[in-house]
Amino acid sequence: TVRAAIDEIMDFGRPRRIKLCVLVDRGERELPIEPNYVGKRVALRKNEWVEVYLKETDAMDGIVILSKRR
Repeated sequence: TVRAAIDEIMDFGRPRRIKLCVLVDRGERELPIEPNYVGKRVALRKNEWVEVYLKETDAMDGIVILSKRR
């Protein structure tokens, strides 16, 4: 999804620099794109994922790590 956002920015012309800010960095990299600003870094197992809650839409601010049971 970060790559899709960069592609959209490039549609307006080539910027000199793009800085990336993320709420949660899971550390998994498929492309050599790394955030400049990180709210929280978490290490996840293969069966885990992160849900982010924002007060404006979810009535609370928070980060929850969930996992599938095998």
